[in-house]
Amino acid sequence: MRSTRLPAKQDALISAAWRRRLTATACALTLLAGASSLPVAAQTAAGSETVQAYDIPAQPLANALRAFGQQSGLQVSLAAELARHTRSVAVSGALTMDTALAQMLTGTGLAYRIDNGVVVIGDMSPALPGDISATDGSTVIDEIKVTDRRIQGGISTVTVDAEALAERNPSDMADVFRDTAGVSVGSSIATSQKVFVNGLEETTLAVTIDGSRQNNRVFHHNATNLIDPALLRSVTIDAGIAPADAGPGALTGSIAYETRTVKDLLSEDGFGGLVSETYDSNAETFTTGLGGWAMQDGFEFLGFLNYGRGENYHAGNGEEVRGTATNLLSGLGKFAYEAESGERFEISHERIRDDAERPFRANASVVTTGRAWEPRTRNYRLDRDNTVFTFSDTTPEAWWDPLLRLAYSHSAVETPVYFDDGSGNPASYAGRGASGSLNGRVQNRFALEDGDLVAGLDFYSDRIELDTARDAEDAAETARNIGLYAQARIEPFEATRLSFGGRADRQWFEGTTGQTWDHAGLSGNAAIEYDLTRFLTAKAGASHVWAGIPLAEAFIMNPGWTYGAAGPEVTTADNLMAGLEFHHDGLTAEASLFRSRIHNARVAKFAVALGNQNHEVETDGFELAAGYDWIDGFIKVKYAHVDAEIDGRPADSDTGNYLTTPVGDIIVLSAGHSFADWGLTIGGDVEIAPEYTSGDATYRSYEVVNLFGEWSPESLPHMTLRAEVQNLLNETYASRATYGQEFGNVTPLHEKGRSFLLSVKATF
Repeated sequence: MRSTRLPAKQDALISAAWRRRLTATACALTLLAGASSLPVAAQTAAGSETVQAYDIPAQPLANALRAFGQQSGLQVSLAAELARHTRSVAVSGALTMDTALAQMLTGTGLAYRIDNGVVVIGDMSPALPGDISATDGSTVIDEIKVTDRRIQGGISTVTVDAEALAERNPSDMADVFRDTAGVSVGSSIATSQKVFVNGLEETTLAVTIDGSRQNNRVFHHNATNLIDPALLRSVTIDAGIAPADAGPGALTGSIAYETRTVKDLLSEDGFGGLVSETYDSNAETFTTGLGGWAMQDGFEFLGFLNYGRGENYHAGNGEEVRGTATNLLSGLGKFAYEAESGERFEISHERIRDDAERPFRANASVVTTGRAWEPRTRNYRLDRDNTVFTFSDTTPEAWWDPLLRLAYSHSAVETPVYFDDGSGNPASYAGRGASGSLNGRVQNRFALEDGDLVAGLDFYSDRIELDTARDAEDAAETARNIGLYAQARIEPFEATRLSFGGRADRQWFEGTTGQTWDHAGLSGNAAIEYDLTRFLTAKAGASHVWAGIPLAEAFIMNPGWTYGAAGPEVTTADNLMAGLEFHHDGLTAEASLFRSRIHNARVAKFAVALGNQNHEVETDGFELAAGYDWIDGFIKVKYAHVDAEIDGRPADSDTGNYLTTPVGDIIVLSAGHSFADWGLTIGGDVEIAPEYTSGDATYRSYEVVNLFGEWSPESLPHMTLRAEVQNLLNETYASRATYGQEFGNVTPLHEKGRSFLLSVKATF
């Protein structure tokens, strides 16, 4: 049964995800998000007729909906611009979910619907016939999704949504995660940045871009996944425990990058575009962005192009850091068709290229080896592209919610390979390493009375190869995998949510010598959340993951490796996590413990006997967080402590290539506030890394302060002006996850010194 509820008034709403930054040291300039007006219909699904007790006083609407989420078992996510200056009506008594929501939203002008465990507020529903608007004649704006917690994937999830990305205006992956203490990014230049989650390198996680598997172990001196954050709409990380439908090889979790879509930019037929320009004073870098999109009669088109060019930057001590100039080009194109009956077909292509002089080892400023023939810098050209075809149904039925995806991802590094010509002088020849993955899945989501079940089949065919001017050095490894998986997310009892699932995988591996081996294994995961009170939730989970044999990186491949009769050992992992979450009237607090162990983690070396080399890896630690949201702002603090060991000894960043890195303690303070009447937002963040000793190595402390301001003038609502100060205190430091800080012969890549960024964006 479906019924319609239509509230009224349009002003604002704030996202429960809209808590981002500011510092103990303060603020400057600008942001205004103009709300687009839409007529909205609302509908209520069956399953909302259960009667339960509610006690939610009249208060700011964002806080009221958060309380509703706690009391109803739903998770609330609001867009910031919808909730500002809006108050709810008090709700009290034994009511159905439908009645409680309708009563709370009385007089707000916001429509809603409840369907299959999802509450959508302010959403224009194409499923309803006719043109329905709010009963008081007001216009309902934007979209707020209130999603049942039971359909989420994990219990330790980090989400950077479109609003957070817009607020951070990231220029690289470090900016994307800079208020997340448990996620570290090593290196100061995009071409060699690597992401670490709870101290574990991203190749130990299942990484996807628009659902396409990434397997980019090309060169350990380079980034595993070079990504332009300007093209992103969201990033979701399941730290430690990933659901079975996250894909194969999710040893210690998963990272899902999603790029921008037309429906992020248009709510009805029409077209639009943007032009942006950013200037970075430190490296005299200009970055230009162009975009256009359109939607008409079910057809959608989107295109983005970004180009950045600049000089080497200077560290906090004033020294020029050679090999850090910007020369980056990226683009994204999407085309889709959605039939009136709901069938949706989409194809997308994304590409990024970095082509510039880099340090000889691109992840370190200088490595002193005594080899006089090694130049200080060399050219690296890194190309990555990703093509994805997806079929889905936007009007699913209870037992029919299909997804079909076919994708190909590719990454390549071209750089000269140097050697001693016999007289102590440098000589070189061309070298190229590449990785490719043809991958896909077929799955269906089944709606259950108390949740849902996702079941399907996925596959990949991966290849990593080295191709040089010396044909005798050419080598390649391949792996093919087929997996069956199922993941249930249910709420079997009041205040209890379960997520559990499993995978069965079979892999065929071929080494550089042409020898082949095949293996099969099982993976499983389980997680529980239980509401101890309306405000306090306990959670715990565990997983065991079988990942088969990981491919070696391209630039260390040896066509003469001695694999032996048994071949490389398969890699597995075990993960544990437990924690508490508190939410009440805008106040949040969290605490969690985690531990991950990877068994037989393969990291091959070039030597003939080291093709099967593997390690035992363990990380453990804890995270603490607290914050407070108000209608126009937030403040929060996060603290993470991570210890890492390899083969029972403290990890270092060299042995830890493709595995882990020393992290220690990271503290992040962030805050922000919007002055809606002025169209101004100010904010910032502080990262503090105390001195950390691990084994014989001591890692220096540092404190970094970043400030921003964003302004959208009332007279120019389509124009956004932004100013930032990064590294306000001009600290000389290397990010804790950057390679080489524990070695006396390595000068690590120091981060940029104080930088002033100015940007302007115009949309139409």
